[in-house]
Amino acid sequence: MKIAPRISVDEKVRFGKPVVTGTRVPVDLILGKLAGGMTYEEVMAEYEITREDILAVLDYAAKTLSSEEIRAVS
Repeated sequence: MKIAPRISVDEKVRFGKPVVTGTRVPVDLILGKLAGGMTYEEVMAEYEITREDILAVLDYAAKTLSSEEIRAVS
């Protein structure tokens, strides 16, 4: 099931985690690699995805976080 442009979930693929559509590459893996210092080019080469896929991952993550609500508990 497509949940965002270029991002989909399928309970039979990576236990239903969001992945780059048409691959088994999880969104959180791409985010972690970029956060760890890999360049777009390195990620693209290692996981056989496109720059557009990476941008879709970043867009999905940003939109997901923007709707997150955090409540302070004292």
